[in-house]
Amino acid sequence: MPGSLTVVVIMTSLPLSAYGQISSNPVKVDDKNAPIAICAEQIQGSITRDIDLVREVQLTRGITTINADKATFHQIENEVDAAGNVRVTRLGDRYTGDVLKLNLDSSQGFLLNPTYKLEKNNGQGKAERIDFQSDTEASVVNGTYSTCEGLKPDWYLKADTLNLDTDRDIGTATKTIIYFKGVPILGMPSMSFSLSGRKSGWLPPVFELGSKGRQSFEMPYYFNIAPNRDLTLYPKFIPLRGLQLGANGRYLGETYVGQTNLEVLLNDKKTQTNRYAIQSHHQQALAPGLAYSWNLNTASDEAYPSDFSKSITASAERQLLRELRIDYSSAQHWTASARLQNYLVLQDPASILNPALLLDRPYDRLPQLTFHHWLYDVHGVDWVFDSELTRFSHPDKVSGSRLVINPQVSYPIVGKSYFVTPKLSLHATNYQLENPTAGQSSLSTVVPTLSVDSGMFLEREAHFFGRQMTQTIEPRLFYVNTPYRNQSLNPNFDTAEAGFNFAQIFSENRFAGSDRISDANQLTAALVSRYIEQSGEEHLRFAVGQRFYFKEQKVVLDTSAPKTDVSRSDWLLSTTGHLTSSLSIDTAMQYSESAHRVYSANTGIEWHPAPKHVLNAEYRYLRNNVELVKQLITSTQWPIGQRWYGMARVNYSLQDRKVVDSVVGLEYKADCWVMRFSAQHFVTTSQQSSTPIFLQLELNGLSKIGVGNNPLEGLSRSIRR
Repeated sequence: MPGSLTVVVIMTSLPLSAYGQISSNPVKVDDKNAPIAICAEQIQGSITRDIDLVREVQLTRGITTINADKATFHQIENEVDAAGNVRVTRLGDRYTGDVLKLNLDSSQGFLLNPTYKLEKNNGQGKAERIDFQSDTEASVVNGTYSTCEGLKPDWYLKADTLNLDTDRDIGTATKTIIYFKGVPILGMPSMSFSLSGRKSGWLPPVFELGSKGRQSFEMPYYFNIAPNRDLTLYPKFIPLRGLQLGANGRYLGETYVGQTNLEVLLNDKKTQTNRYAIQSHHQQALAPGLAYSWNLNTASDEAYPSDFSKSITASAERQLLRELRIDYSSAQHWTASARLQNYLVLQDPASILNPALLLDRPYDRLPQLTFHHWLYDVHGVDWVFDSELTRFSHPDKVSGSRLVINPQVSYPIVGKSYFVTPKLSLHATNYQLENPTAGQSSLSTVVPTLSVDSGMFLEREAHFFGRQMTQTIEPRLFYVNTPYRNQSLNPNFDTAEAGFNFAQIFSENRFAGSDRISDANQLTAALVSRYIEQSGEEHLRFAVGQRFYFKEQKVVLDTSAPKTDVSRSDWLLSTTGHLTSSLSIDTAMQYSESAHRVYSANTGIEWHPAPKHVLNAEYRYLRNNVELVKQLITSTQWPIGQRWYGMARVNYSLQDRKVVDSVVGLEYKADCWVMRFSAQHFVTTSQQSSTPIFLQLELNGLSKIGVGNNPLEGLSRSIRR
């Protein structure tokens, strides 16, 4: 500007010889000896006392810069008074206002009619006054706070006093009202929140609307106790039942990890009882190879899962495990464990009228001791020894102890393109019964088994839809010979028929558990063919298998079940892999050649044309002596418009012509807030269902995405991607 003069003054208490070092190195935040640079069009006053600055004023010390129309610098107090278009920058945070008073040594002062913007999380607002307590602490009086840009933010909070501590990364407010789109939505006497990162503060509230009085409002609060532990409290108001208090604590250390969840509803308005649920999991290493754990679950009453569950999985969980165990793994090829285990069975309330719905209570294991020892490649021979001692207890059935000893020896013969593994094992069982129904308190069974597993690996260069790949042909034969031993008097503590699948047909015993060892003279034949990319990734896999019986099987679990004289099992067929870069298939089928009937089938197709664009369809079919299941399951996640994102999953029963469970979710993601909506329908008991609707508003800066109760989390996990 013609006739104007800009004067720059650098003031320092250090010798001039040291000033070059200061200008060439970053100034520390707490360096009280940092030089002060003053710039203005007009400067007057005493060089040792007060200096008046007029027009285009700029004063800089370390990490603090002040701009204003005019200012006075008090050198003795090291203090600045500024007025007119005041702008302050500290550690990247920016402030504007009308009048400023700031001590450069203590960083204390005030700013009138301010606006502010924080660097860490884009937090910004305006106020009547800001009081500075230090470099990183400020108190906003009668002000606002938001992480939205613009003069009219989509959301903001208004508080009498708002304390911002960027060092501790915490904001606290008193007499607070939260506004969204100009409408007040929540008022609080006090609150705190994280300015950025994983800090203590309020999480997004969740509104639930549902059938049969399931309306609720949940306002969780997150405590960041330490980097390796946290606590979330989630008070939940249910109008027709009362106030439910919940807490979820998580912890993680070098030798331990765990989580505990507690829910309590005092004096339920409907039942006039106190109701609760607890889940606790813990794992900890005590010494090298030695660890212990617990898994404890309980509920106050049988209706708790159906009254308070949020999904079909939770409502169907009616056998609650309680287990304590200790495990040891030695460097000398052996492991051992000990555990105490029982279940709390929550019966379906409808079982009072329909006994067929009653759940069978599993046996308690009080205790169970196991030992496993192995030695591989001892002159080419593999040795394995398993043993188990368990005391089974049940209030209504035969109880007693069971000792199982199972030594195994095998001799693997492995070549470049083949393997043959003969194996000999012995399964010995001894029972000591406490209340036998047949009068025998001691029973023993010894069953030997001979098996031979063999296979080949052949490969050739091939083309698949014009692409060069490697095709493998992998035939496999598995022979088992186990003589018949009468086991009809043995109790059944924990044994059931194993599922018929590719994993089971290559096992010696068709039962899962140690109370029955199936007799067998059988051969399993299977063929697997794979197409492998040049990168080594498996592109497509085909498999077919069948078991051939050379004699009738006599060992059964239920002696009243009719016997079937068959010479071969059903066929097992499967296809898995990628048809194209965006289309995948996964199918499995069990087909009876004698009955000319499919007994089970599972076919799934996935279309994944782009990230976060997924469409799945799955058909499930199961036929057995008890029921027929035909289900169609579809799921998808897809961007449906600008900032809109949708997810859905539907499980439809074709034979019942009704929806078993379904959930749909929508998410709108703005720059500084996220709105989520989800609606569910699922069965809670045999005669009841629930249709809750969740609504969640997440305000960025008051709560962080990924922490807290997100109603779309479960849906997202259920969609295969």
